Amino acid sequence: MKLKSKLAISFIMIILIPVVSIGLILLLINTTDLEAAERITAITAEMRSFPGWKEMMVDFAICIVIILLLTAVMLSVWLYRSMISPIRKLQEATKSIKDGNLDFVLEAESEDEIGELSRDFEEMRQRLKESAEEKLNAETENRELVRNISHDLKTPITSIKGYAEGILDGVADTPEKQEKYLRTILSKAMEMTTLLNELTIYSQIDTNRIPYHFTRLNAVDYFNDCAEEVGMDLENKGIRFHFFSNAEPDVELIADPEQLTRVIHNIINNSVKYMDKTDRMIRMRVQDVGDFVQVEIEDNGKGIAVHELPYVFDRFYRTDESRNSATGGSGIGLSIAKKVIEDHGGKIWVSSKEGFGTTMYFVIRRYIEPDPVVIKDVKTKERK
Repeated sequence: MKLKSKLAISFIMIILIPVVSIGLILLLINTTDLEAAERITAITAEMRSFPGWKEMMVDFAICIVIILLLTAVMLSVWLYRSMISPIRKLQEATKSIKDGNLDFVLEAESEDEIGELSRDFEEMRQRLKESAEEKLNAETENRELVRNISHDLKTPITSIKGYAEGILDGVADTPEKQEKYLRTILSKAMEMTTLLNELTIYSQIDTNRIPYHFTRLNAVDYFNDCAEEVGMDLENKGIRFHFFSNAEPDVELIADPEQLTRVIHNIINNSVKYMDKTDRMIRMRVQDVGDFVQVEIEDNGKGIAVHELPYVFDRFYRTDESRNSATGGSGIGLSIAKKVIEDHGGKIWVSSKEGFGTTMYFVIRRYIEPDPVVIKDVKTKERK
């Protein structure tokens, strides 16, 4: 019941009882009906014949007053419970929020305006709590990222410093050694660049401002070039690389080549970090699957436990076995890959078996040339 209805009922009941009582008395007093007047006179005379009739009238008046008081008290209690009590709960809830406590529930006890206000207040509390939790999670993730990046930058910086000192101190006393030291310095500098790029992309993910430059790509040419670049890098690391493609020569994609390359590099770098076998190997397959082009990147690393598979694309997630300084990495490579693929309208997933290896899959929608007949029909309809 709405507050307006409650107030109207209270007003009517408080006013109606005395008005009706007074109206009846006035009606009896001012009546012009002779029979009614004679009847009233007879009743009055009969009442006066009873001993103590004045006391009885006083008692009657007192009863009326008591009835009015009880009515007022009951209506006051009714209004108090329906209005004042919920308002006090709202005051307590407001004080809790003011003190920074969002771990409570405000239940609406009625369907009136105060009940609606309570429900709106509870919804606001839930959103504030979610926002506070998101902020806390974001701060935790940022601290984790800074810790990971700081840790991972120390290793290449230490290597660069050591090899540079080796060159300056004359340890690299042959052209071959100097070239080896310089290549190592370059490799470590590129590792630092990769980490810093991941940090930049991470900040862009949170603001949905990843700079995409979509263009039409020939799938076969693009993945062949990408495989050639990846193969050379893996060969230098002593990892066998196999590439296979069954895509048709005319298959095209709408994609950002730079960001798509980042996805492939992130997946492969993640595979390299967790390889535990002497004969290390990575396979990359590109397949034409209807309206999509599917890419599979398989390794023969340590694999991932079944219960950990749902979390591999979460930010900063690492399996317990991999939480050591040997693996390194910012912990956001796969989450970046997932974001980029989804922004391309695709999907990414993983399968793995412990002790045997892991396979990452992602699909990108093919570019399909619009049918000129359909376009012509659409333009004809627009003119009409």
